Amino acid sequence: MSIPSFLEYLSLERKYSPHTVTAYRTDLAEWSLFCSKEFSLDDIDGANYSLIRSWIVHLVDSKVSNRTINRKIASLKAYYKFLLRIGRIAANPLAKHTALKTAKKVEIPFSETEMENVLQQISYSNDFEGARDKLIVALLYTSGIRRAELVNLKMAHVNFSGKSLKVLGKRSKERILPLLSSTQELFHSYFDYRNTLEVITDKDFVFLAKGGNKIYETLVYRIINRYFSEVSSKVKKSPHILRHTFATHLLNKGADLNSVKELLGHSSLASTQVYTHNSIAELKKVHFTSHPRNKK
Repeated sequence: MSIPSFLEYLSLERKYSPHTVTAYRTDLAEWSLFCSKEFSLDDIDGANYSLIRSWIVHLVDSKVSNRTINRKIASLKAYYKFLLRIGRIAANPLAKHTALKTAKKVEIPFSETEMENVLQQISYSNDFEGARDKLIVALLYTSGIRRAELVNLKMAHVNFSGKSLKVLGKRSKERILPLLSSTQELFHSYFDYRNTLEVITDKDFVFLAKGGNKIYETLVYRIINRYFSEVSSKVKKSPHILRHTFATHLLNKGADLNSVKELLGHSSLASTQVYTHNSIAELKKVHFTSHPRNKK
């Protein structure tokens, strides 16, 4: 099998994050195990579409969601495309595969009132963790930064004089994000507490746990869930919803779609357009309440 070479290609040439590479590795490992157990096939490189179809049926019978199945099959498709590229196989067995239908996923952003409440109304502890947590909430909302980008943000990439951050996004693509004055003040407050830590192991990174190590993604999720549970009854409260909120609020205020695309670090407008449904709803509301032909 050529799985190690494929994973190396994803990491070194495609510049995929370690988290993404791990997801590919897991999907391919599951596929390999299925082929071995069900068909005594130890080399998945020679698998045909009939075998892949059997795995899809197995996943459906196991109550795996269509969305998850599509992601797993996308991993396989990328793997066989790689094999085709290096001449290991003559044809991609998934070349004509059609993804399973999935329900359109609509994520509801936080309202401006909820954002105001979480930043101004609830109390954060007057210590290192309180200052850090409030900065994390504010930075996710005011910059649209991804959770992984926040976790890996380095001290050298915070430019107070230029009021900006340098962010290393997907596939190691750099972008510069503006830093609001209010968020900059929170940075200064956090750094004052950060400087009092007795031990700092990961000194190059901005966000640390209390023990001095770099913060991790699960902790960021817990922080967001904790504080927003105090102000919001929405089911989903995650760092990604804050990114969604950032984009939606900008579009609602008339921001250009291309500008939002650049701020989010998207490679195409198609990725950004998923955030427009809320701004369209806002426009409908304005149209309904403002147009003279509407009977009030």
